[in-house]
Amino acid sequence: MMGRVGWWALACGVAALLGGCAPAQEDLQQWMTEQRRQMVPKVTPLAEPKKYVPQDYTQTAAVDPFGHERLAQALRRESGVKGSGDSLIAPELNRRKEPLEAFPLDTMSMVGSLDRGGKRVALVRVDKLLYQVKVGDYLGQNYGRVIQVSESDVGLREIVQDAAGEWIERNAELQLQEKKR
Repeated sequence: MMGRVGWWALACGVAALLGGCAPAQEDLQQWMTEQRRQMVPKVTPLAEPKKYVPQDYTQTAAVDPFGHERLAQALRRESGVKGSGDSLIAPELNRRKEPLEAFPLDTMSMVGSLDRGGKRVALVRVDKLLYQVKVGDYLGQNYGRVIQVSESDVGLREIVQDAAGEWIERNAELQLQEKKR
C-alpha cells in the first residue's frame, strides 16, 4: 500500500506532466487560428433558376400523331386504295353465323378426314366434340371459309383487318394433329 507521501508524489508527477503539455497546446491553437485566416473558400455562385411559364395545350381537337387513324390515313394515301375492303366484309356481315365460328381457330384441331359421296370431309375437334367440315363451311372468328380439304390439312381464307384498318384476305390452315402417345 502506498502511503500519504506516495500518493502525494504521484499526484505531483501527473500535474507536472500535464503542465508540460500546455505550451504545446497554445502553439497548436495559434497554428489553427492562422490556418483559418489563410483559408479562403472558393464557391462558384449558382445561376438563378428560370421561371416556369405553363402553356395551354391547344391541339386536343387535332388527330393524334400516334393514333390508329393517322396510320390508316397515311397507308391509304400511299396505296391509293379507297375502301376496297368493305366489299370483302359486307357479305360476311349479312349471312347467318355457323356454330364453328364461335371458336378461335387455335382451339380447333384436325383429327382426320374421310370421303363422303366422293367429297373429302375433315374431322375437326373442338371442346372434346367432333365436327365434319367440308369446302364452303366457315371456321374460326375471322370469317374463315374452308376452300380446300385434304388428308393432312384444311385450307381457309380469312378476312382480317390490317394495321390501317382495311379488310384484307389471308390464307390459314388447320393441320392434321398426330395423337401423342
